[in-house]
Amino acid sequence: MSQSNEGDSALLRDLAGAGAGALAERMQIVVTEAGPGRVVATMPVEGNTQPYGLLHGGASAVLAESLGSIAGGIHAGPGRMVVGVDLSCTHHRGARSGLVTGVSTPLHEGQTVATYSITITDDGGHLQCTAR
Repeated sequence: MSQSNEGDSALLRDLAGAGAGALAERMQIVVTEAGPGRVVATMPVEGNTQPYGLLHGGASAVLAESLGSIAGGIHAGPGRMVVGVDLSCTHHRGARSGLVTGVSTPLHEGQTVATYSITITDDGGHLQCTAR
């Protein structure tokens, strides 16, 4: 199942209008690609750091949860609501500046439960976090 570029553009417009949620907006998460099988978003490190100047692990978790929720909503379809039931994040290294990019891809998409793999990388393509 895939959407056309026109369908992808409409979905991105809808996400831009509705946003990815108040928390995602506060953290400056921007969805750059959204469609069946793949959702991509960026988030700045600046403003989302812990006291030592590194990207906060909780910020990575918010990015991952946001991507999984959007992917789940796309899979569920119009008029259906999705909620996260589990989130597990492994932090591999710390980013100090720039943008991080999260990519969500499905591991399983069933009738009532969907599971997504989310990878978060820095500007240099280095793996920062993996989540499921």
